[in-house]
Amino acid sequence: MRNHLVRWSVTVGVTLAVVTPLAGSANATVVTPPTARDGRLTQVGPIAEFGYPSWYRDSTGLRLEACYTMDDPLCAVAPDEVPDPDRPVSYPDNFPGEFFYQLADGSLTLADGSDATISMNVEGAWAAEEVKDGDQIVFGRVRIRFDAAAGRRFKITHPYGIDDLVAGDKGVRMTEDIGIAAGAFGQVMNSRIGPFLRWDPSVAPAAPTGYTGDPGVEHKVIGSPYNTNFIRIEELNPTTGAVIGQVGYTDLFSVQGRMATNAGVDVDQATYTTGSDGNGVVEVYATSEPGQAIEIVANPALGIHNTRLRGSNGHYYGRFPLTGPLPADASVEIVNASDRPVATKIRKLVDVVQVTRAEYDADAHTLTVAATSSDRDSNPGVLSVTGYGPITGTAFTNVLAPPAAITVTSSSGGSATASLVGSGATFGLDAPIAAATANSTAVTGQTVKLDGTGSAGEIGSYRWEQTAGPAVTLTGGTTSSASFVPTAAATYTFALTVTGPGGQSIPATVTVTVVPATVPVANAGADQTVTRGKAVTLNGSSSSNVESYSWKQVSGPAVTLAGATSAKPTFTYPSQALPASPGPNASFVYNNDPVVFELTVTNPNGKATALVTIKPQPESLTGLTVRYRTGNNEWRISGNSNLLVGQRITAVLGGTLTGRVIGTATVDAAGAFSIRVTGPAPVLNPTPTISLVTTTGGRQLAFTVNVTN
Repeated sequence: MRNHLVRWSVTVGVTLAVVTPLAGSANATVVTPPTARDGRLTQVGPIAEFGYPSWYRDSTGLRLEACYTMDDPLCAVAPDEVPDPDRPVSYPDNFPGEFFYQLADGSLTLADGSDATISMNVEGAWAAEEVKDGDQIVFGRVRIRFDAAAGRRFKITHPYGIDDLVAGDKGVRMTEDIGIAAGAFGQVMNSRIGPFLRWDPSVAPAAPTGYTGDPGVEHKVIGSPYNTNFIRIEELNPTTGAVIGQVGYTDLFSVQGRMATNAGVDVDQATYTTGSDGNGVVEVYATSEPGQAIEIVANPALGIHNTRLRGSNGHYYGRFPLTGPLPADASVEIVNASDRPVATKIRKLVDVVQVTRAEYDADAHTLTVAATSSDRDSNPGVLSVTGYGPITGTAFTNVLAPPAAITVTSSSGGSATASLVGSGATFGLDAPIAAATANSTAVTGQTVKLDGTGSAGEIGSYRWEQTAGPAVTLTGGTTSSASFVPTAAATYTFALTVTGPGGQSIPATVTVTVVPATVPVANAGADQTVTRGKAVTLNGSSSSNVESYSWKQVSGPAVTLAGATSAKPTFTYPSQALPASPGPNASFVYNNDPVVFELTVTNPNGKATALVTIKPQPESLTGLTVRYRTGNNEWRISGNSNLLVGQRITAVLGGTLTGRVIGTATVDAAGAFSIRVTGPAPVLNPTPTISLVTTTGGRQLAFTVNVTN
């Protein structure tokens, strides 16, 4: 049995989501399943003493708590994640670097013998990979890993969706993490994980009581929001996406998860109100699961006795007498007495701040704020407006652009936010702003374009005027883009004015220096050496004095050129065709010649041409072993290529590539290939030979066959 408790480290550096094919790995596309989603994670529980949520709930009502100790084999943390595995887990001195609410994976062996693993976890970790309060993160992870030759494309269907992946030079290595932001524990619910996976109750044995399953036993599960409680891996045509065939399937999973028994408690707020005599009231607002025993712990310094809070629908409230002066930095302790161990939260008492006035005068540019505090003793706290300063009874001046809402804070810890109410005259429309650009230099006889599209504001009309230089005729003089053709070398200046409902702009000027005409100079770019089957970009942008481009192929295997009238057209270097099976192939043509293009550039003064040659990457076949066994009519052909691009290779009988086809194989990620087939038999007299050819242009002719029984 495989060990399914495999931990995968997390590298943090993003805020919400990362779909990362690792360097040299797979290109990943998340595909929307055809079935509508039914279920997800729905709620995060109160924060526990170690700074993480006590539990997560899914849409079925199942709550799972964190597995962060080593004393429960069904809900354990890996010993190497704890600084001292010989001591009990404790926070913060001996706490794991990572742990799980759900740890689920499916492992399967593919048709080619390679192993695949798909992990689907809700994981707790640390933003900087060190235990530090405030750096707690919880994220949902989908991770897919298996070996495959670069360029192969796969469709992976799993309980939480579908992924379309193209293998890189390290195979398929895809990771999707959602929720990697310290303290943002609700972001996990944006991940694909959820509902939780658990053992299928209709399949024996049943899951251990209180757990979603035994992680050491593979089992069928339920919980997929798409009813895809399996993993199916299909190979796709890399270009069309059509399914070639299924290469792996399993409906058995390893799952770890412990059902939450504790509810925890969150203290949303703890406030005090005092009068001038020092006596007052403490109010506590808390949340937990419904029906919990939420209590305030006795506090002699405040005159508070151990008392139960009142609850309704998961909300809890308590109002307690405060006797005597309030101690400095006073706090209250709230517990969930229903939990074992008892959940505890300590919350500092703060005053209640109420904003009674928040007004902005747009004419006077003043902000007026008034507020009160529940701390009404003889030495009340100072109230301040964030970003502006203490409230003194006088308006804040020179406020040109106030925020939508202001926050008032108290030196006693309380705060309140209120939206502003504005007054004053409404704003009128501003005149638009003209902006004019053009190439700083131009050539006589060529079209010069003037561009006013960068103008800003509400614009109803454009007007271009020439202000200096030999007179020219402007085309499009009342549009955003005008043009002219200069006949003389000189300096030309133009002004653009734009008009709108807010009035007329200040003219914007642009100057163009026109030089005498010259013939163009063609530069088709440097010669290139590329791998057959790959995209190629030509580059004629170093040509000068160009008004138009035109590319054409003059020799080599025929290609289709995209953007033939641009500076940088593209094409795909064609793969070498392979002999057709079974053959013979009397008309087969091997063509590994370079592709040559001619670039023609023109302007009104003439044209010029240049050539560029695109050569195929040389490929050599080494380590060839060719054996034919007469007893069972079996061929065993193997070797290596210096190109690691997943190309196909075909072997044929004889010293040319026109004979009968023996077989075809794919070169793997290490550059090796192997053909092991039966028939056709070689011609034994004279010396038997075979020839090989690859889709990337490699060729070996007349290689001697070792004939054995």
